[in-house]
Amino acid sequence: MTIDLSRLSAGFPALTEAIGMTFAEAAAVCLRHKNHTSPVQANVITGVTEFSVELIFPAVTDQMTRSWADIKEATEAGAVGIAILVICRTEGLTVVERSVKGTGVDYWLGSEGDSAFQRKARLEVSGTLDGSDSVIKQRIRQKTEQTKPSDTTRLPAYVVVVGFSRPTIEVAFLP
Repeated sequence: MTIDLSRLSAGFPALTEAIGMTFAEAAAVCLRHKNHTSPVQANVITGVTEFSVELIFPAVTDQMTRSWADIKEATEAGAVGIAILVICRTEGLTVVERSVKGTGVDYWLGSEGDSAFQRKARLEVSGTLDGSDSVIKQRIRQKTEQTKPSDTTRLPAYVVVVGFSRPTIEVAFLP
């Protein structure tokens, strides 16, 4: 499976083309920061299933590197972009609304092609530049706990943690 980060620049119901490109640039800067070249193989872990995807990312310019000098901010934004694309490809869901602070999630998800943009699931994302397996697992637990304020919606949640060093994308599904 191939995931091209430039797909983010096409926009989504709750993601403008400009914001999508921002996420793609941030992810590219993080991957380059960890000395990866495009395309790079990423390991995706979803429960007991594990598979590899090929991440294609834009060439990183000096201007992009200087724009994303705060690598922590780049890590957060890049992780969101990768998480959105992985959920779209593996679950057939898309981002339909940015969540507000205090809900415990980053985005509301809906079905692709659903004109009503009905909320069908929740998405919470975290990124780590140098995360080991134990750090990623700990983040999954932390972010799972963070989703609790929106549990009253009775909607399933996806928690996605992106590790840029190897790269690894772990997805937890909370029914």
